[in-house]
Amino acid sequence: MFVHVETRRRARWHWATALIVCLCVMCFVGLALTPAPTRIALLLEWGTVPANIFDTHEAWLPQLVDPALLRLFTALFIHVTWLHLMSNLLFLLIFGLPGERALGSLRFLALFVIGGIVANLIGALSLAGVRLPIIGCSGAVSAVVGTYVALFPRAKLGLVLPLGLYLEFVRVPAYLLIGIWVLLQLLFSYAGPSYGAYVWWAHIGGFMVGLVFALFSRDAVARRLRY
Repeated sequence: MFVHVETRRRARWHWATALIVCLCVMCFVGLALTPAPTRIALLLEWGTVPANIFDTHEAWLPQLVDPALLRLFTALFIHVTWLHLMSNLLFLLIFGLPGERALGSLRFLALFVIGGIVANLIGALSLAGVRLPIIGCSGAVSAVVGTYVALFPRAKLGLVLPLGLYLEFVRVPAYLLIGIWVLLQLLFSYAGPSYGAYVWWAHIGGFMVGLVFALFSRDAVARRLRY
């Protein structure tokens, strides 16, 4: 017999991480199914192409209200290789699911979008004049990682690892996974020009946004963990 016992903690439905994953996968599949010339045109149209957003010979302030800045947002959901997509989504799930539980879905979605847009903006500024697109949600995931580190600096994350014929549950320090994330980003920074402009400064910018976001979210997180 199972008896339901009321608790103070109310069950909450967390939807933001799942929504982001679905959008990224749908965009990836859609691009994969399009002919190569059309795919390239879509990347240039919806990716963040620094040369199409900022003119180094014009004042920057008026350009910040240009509708072309929408590409800073749409580029977050564009990936063209499985490795790029899966590495971003893997770390989004590892750090995003506990982060969303602590922040709440709306606040977590705001972190992802704001962090990603600022990261792409920094990338576009550092690559002014470049005509290759900045794509992917690495900057947004960096913001999620930054917030997680600031909120839970000593945390350990549970992972299920295949060990021979068995699956083993292990607890891994968060900083170890962050180190793996950094190595992957360095790898993509090296290989990035083959499919777009990949810039390390966008990751740093996203990570810093995450740290600042965590500072402003501490009180809200404390209230959520209390109830």
